[in-house]
Amino acid sequence: MGSFIDQVEITISGGKGGDGQTTFRREKYVPRGGPSGGDGGHGAAVVLQGDPRLRTLLDFTYKKIFTAPAGADGGSKQLTGKTGHNLIVRVPLGTVLYDADTGEKLGEIVLSGQELLVARGGKGGRGNSHFTNSVRQAPRIRERGLLGEERHLRMELQLLADVGLIGMPNAGKSSLLSRISAAHPQIASYPFTTLEPQLGVVRLDEHTEFVVADMPGLIEGAHAGVGLGDEFLRHIRRTRLLLHVLDAASVEGRDPLEDYAVINAELAAYAEEVSTLPQIAVLNKLDLPEAQENLPRLQEALTAQGVTTWPISAATGEGVTELMWETARRLRNLEEIQPSAEAPMYAELPAEPERPLAIVRRRPGLYEATGTAVERLMQQSDLSTHDGQHHYHVLLRRVGLFTALAQAGAQQGDSVVVAGKEFEYQEDDD
Repeated sequence: MGSFIDQVEITISGGKGGDGQTTFRREKYVPRGGPSGGDGGHGAAVVLQGDPRLRTLLDFTYKKIFTAPAGADGGSKQLTGKTGHNLIVRVPLGTVLYDADTGEKLGEIVLSGQELLVARGGKGGRGNSHFTNSVRQAPRIRERGLLGEERHLRMELQLLADVGLIGMPNAGKSSLLSRISAAHPQIASYPFTTLEPQLGVVRLDEHTEFVVADMPGLIEGAHAGVGLGDEFLRHIRRTRLLLHVLDAASVEGRDPLEDYAVINAELAAYAEEVSTLPQIAVLNKLDLPEAQENLPRLQEALTAQGVTTWPISAATGEGVTELMWETARRLRNLEEIQPSAEAPMYAELPAEPERPLAIVRRRPGLYEATGTAVERLMQQSDLSTHDGQHHYHVLLRRVGLFTALAQAGAQQGDSVVVAGKEFEYQEDDD
């Protein structure tokens, strides 16, 4: 609606891969069974999915961290652990994704059912059955599962109002929006300046929500700019349904039918497509005796014009909930406004680039090593056995860790931290 942007930041993580196992065959008549440790299952991914039933990012103000299920650990007898089921996160159409740290635009969700993989799950670790060779027949070596990708995303949504509340000043539009909010505590009200509409999100159940805009009072001559009405009318062009609120009690002495004609004349003078938007005539202030007296006359006259009427009292709430459900039903039958794509339609976000090995001296006697390859090895490493220590020592040497530590000035016995694990540096004499 207008230039209003609904914006949230979330953190998403793919599931951790399951750990490989160190087991050996222990079957009858096989006293020296070989390694039988199974592999861990891969962690699940996080996938965003476009859902046309959602209209806002309201849900993400309550839940900001999303982690996909982990893969199951491997079992004995070379049984592979189950892969986690992908975590599907539903978002409204028109959601634009940015890297919250760099500001880089990553993609958009613009189609119903469109899916975008945003965080991959971690690879499952291998069991000890993978680490035999001609010399090592009973290895006590395994891999732990890798962590899934983690991303810090900013999501933005141009909030388009589905429903416009129109009517003369003091017809009860603001009271109606207030009543809707009071009836549905999860509704968020988005404040604008006095020259802008007031937006509210109506949520009737988990799958039914829509955005309502309370248009500041229209007056005769609005299409020509009187009372800044032309600015307000520009917003109405975005809506799909109008709730035309009328003061059925004529509290200020105006005839509701005349008000109805004046407002529609302003719509027609402004733009034909606006004047042809479907309307529901909301006959407000039913709690007053005058409205009860006027109701038959108003309903008869408006029905004769082919207009649906709906009596309510915004003050007491009478008829309001039923009106909201009727509004939702009408919206389901109206053509959706499909946002246009401005970014590549990725099936999945590109993987983060490999980071080179780097050594940082945190303080005397403490170094930290970073880089994709060395961090991956440390995540996978199981240093609880002599076999495991030797195996990962060889792999860490191959990626250049010990050479880089020596060049950075590390001494025998210094502490080294990699991927959250700390070990004692031993000068590499191989």
